Amino acid sequence: MTNRLNQAQPYALGLFRIVIGLLFACHGAASLFGVLGGVMGGTIPAGTWPGWYAAVIQLVAGALVVLGLGTRSAAFIASGSMAYAYFKVHQPEALFPLQNSGEGAALFCWAFLLLVFTGPGALALDRLFGARGAGSTADEAQRTPVAA
Repeated sequence: MTNRLNQAQPYALGLFRIVIGLLFACHGAASLFGVLGGVMGGTIPAGTWPGWYAAVIQLVAGALVVLGLGTRSAAFIASGSMAYAYFKVHQPEALFPLQNSGEGAALFCWAFLLLVFTGPGALALDRLFGARGAGSTADEAQRTPVAA
């Protein structure tokens, strides 16, 4: 059973990456374009600090994470933006995320930080371009380090 789960790990990680990236990109699209209900029924005015910039990060980083293109860099920026959102917007209201409505920011922050360290998993454009660009074989591109 453990062997089968280990073989499926890259695919589970790839699916996790796609879902998290899509949810994040939807937040950005809602804020920038008013789709999916928008932000309070509308959009954030262009250039508004920090909301508009956060929405751009959400849309772009989310799309890159979904595609698995520049995953670690995009996830790092997304994680940092959610850490900023949590500590500047939510945490001053109350200490714990359940009290300050910061669960989403905290979960996105930690999910993206996980992707920084794990990489994109399977079904990522990083794997496709990494295998060709580095001159390595496809097997080397799929290999992940294992701690003893």
